[in-house]
Amino acid sequence: MIRVFIADDHAIVRHGLRQLVEGASDMRLVGEASDGRELLAAAEAGAWDVLVLDLSLPKVSGLEAMRRLRAARPKLAIVVLSMYAEEQYAVPAMRAGAAAYLSKDRSGDELLDAIRRAARGGTYLTGTVAEQVLRGAARAEKLPHETLTAREYQIFTLIIHGRTVSEIAAELDLTAGTVSGHLQKIKAKLGAHSVADVVSYAHRMGIID
Repeated sequence: MIRVFIADDHAIVRHGLRQLVEGASDMRLVGEASDGRELLAAAEAGAWDVLVLDLSLPKVSGLEAMRRLRAARPKLAIVVLSMYAEEQYAVPAMRAGAAAYLSKDRSGDELLDAIRRAARGGTYLTGTVAEQVLRGAARAEKLPHETLTAREYQIFTLIIHGRTVSEIAAELDLTAGTVSGHLQKIKAKLGAHSVADVVSYAHRMGIID
């Protein structure tokens, strides 16, 4: 029996996922969290096989929660289910340790398949993600945002979604100076002179609409 934990800040989404998991004969729902802090606290108190994770969690972001969970429980399988398009975030999320990345417009059956694959220790690539991986492998040079480290990409993601340096520092348990240092490196790699330039870059690359 695959033990599944759900972390999503929308009650309606959690309800739908709960019904989906409980309707599968080979799965059992063992818990839910509505924010990153609840998720990390639950991870200390219980055990599960697969985490279905939304990246847009409040208090502690999904990416930061995933980083901490991967460090504490490296064998935990994580399936990201996000509102963000697969073309935008799938590859960075999988580099950070996700076994699968699906956008929320995917079918329930596809999510169940991804959970089963992740529980067996494998990875699950949608057609969109597989194409993106192959396209990236075929390029001789990486795009500027593809040269960011995992921490830099995490901060880049928060910046382009409107978080301030102080908010990011509190969420990631870093000092504001450390975040500012990472932001300077991000700007240098992207050829940006300001946060507005970073956001403009994200728009041009289709990372945000």
